[in-house]
Amino acid sequence: MTPAVFLRCPTPDAWLEAVVPNLETLLIDHANCEKKAAGTALSLMYRYIDQERLLMRLSKLAREELRHFEQVLSVMKARGVKYRHVTPCRYAGMLRGPVRTHEPARLIDTLIVGAIVEARSCERFAAMAPRLDADLAEFYQGLEASEARHFDVYLSFARTHSTGVSAAQLESRIDFFLELEASLIQGSDPDFRFHSGVPG
Repeated sequence: MTPAVFLRCPTPDAWLEAVVPNLETLLIDHANCEKKAAGTALSLMYRYIDQERLLMRLSKLAREELRHFEQVLSVMKARGVKYRHVTPCRYAGMLRGPVRTHEPARLIDTLIVGAIVEARSCERFAAMAPRLDADLAEFYQGLEASEARHFDVYLSFARTHSTGVSAAQLESRIDFFLELEASLIQGSDPDFRFHSGVPG
């Protein structure tokens, strides 16, 4: 399953139309997203030290996310964009809000959310590339494969770590987070960010 098929909705045209006018903010926030993605992987590694297979995959994933962070910073430098503070949008916080606090539900939910975030990143890279200049389009198209792989890592581990949970229960939980994510993407946000909804 591709990330775009997995998600409940495509990125709205209104968000895509805001990409070029907000390119500096997009690059800065994208750098932040890569840094946070590495942090999420590392946090899971610290929390679940008994999951050897998960640890090894997350270690590689975290390194890739940090490499992407470095690449975005290089793009910013080449374009004269200074790395500065921008406030996060509501996307990640709202997605993580319903994550359950008991195990193994906490791990399952965190992996599902991770899969959804990576899927949306991959979908947005593909959707916005045709609107960008050739160099930047090539850069984002080059990131698509990595984000799709990260999506697969999180989703496959969500399925394999769902011990004691029926397939129907797991799919219901995935559906819950996908519907929540779609409402965030299709809803209005006051500020444009990489994972924001429609600029309002």
